[in-house]
Amino acid sequence: MPKSETVFTVAHRVSEQDRTSANRHRGGILWFTGLSGAGKSTLAIELEKALFARRYQVYTLDGDNVRQGLNTDLGFSHEDRTENIRRIGEVAALFAEAGFVVVTAFISPYRADRDRIRARHPKYFSEIFINAPLEVCEARDTKGLYRRARAGDLKDFTGVSAPYEPPAAPELEIRSGEKPVDACLADLLAFVEQRLALK
Repeated sequence: MPKSETVFTVAHRVSEQDRTSANRHRGGILWFTGLSGAGKSTLAIELEKALFARRYQVYTLDGDNVRQGLNTDLGFSHEDRTENIRRIGEVAALFAEAGFVVVTAFISPYRADRDRIRARHPKYFSEIFINAPLEVCEARDTKGLYRRARAGDLKDFTGVSAPYEPPAAPELEIRSGEKPVDACLADLLAFVEQRLALK
């Protein structure tokens, strides 16, 4: 869709450096990706809580929450999944520009969609693979989604009737199928401190 000739960029008068100095950390996008049941939302919420306790400006964008508002018009076809992730990438970038550490918890199954966000916002984007094998995710199945997908009640369900393309070279891999939440959280906190905190 072509841009309107009446749309112009408005310059902010608060610089990124000023926001970083005030917050004592840089803004960033921590893009969690992985299968349903891998632990993305659990770890995102725990990380948000832990970072907030350390006085970070932080907010979590969760897939289920966003689909109740911003993306309520989208389904789960390939095209709608791509648009869902495109919108979230732009919203996350706005948070990061405002100085926040934004944690996103979306399956985001297609590598090309994630790579597109990285290409548009390279200085903010960190891909974090929340890696649990399908059988572990299916055994957890807290929402009953895998059971419904296996029964044919849910179409285009990632890992069952729709593909998941794991990251080729994520900035961080969390093996949530092998480690407890506390150990995964410790790895995430160390990554944030190394990546975004002012030394």
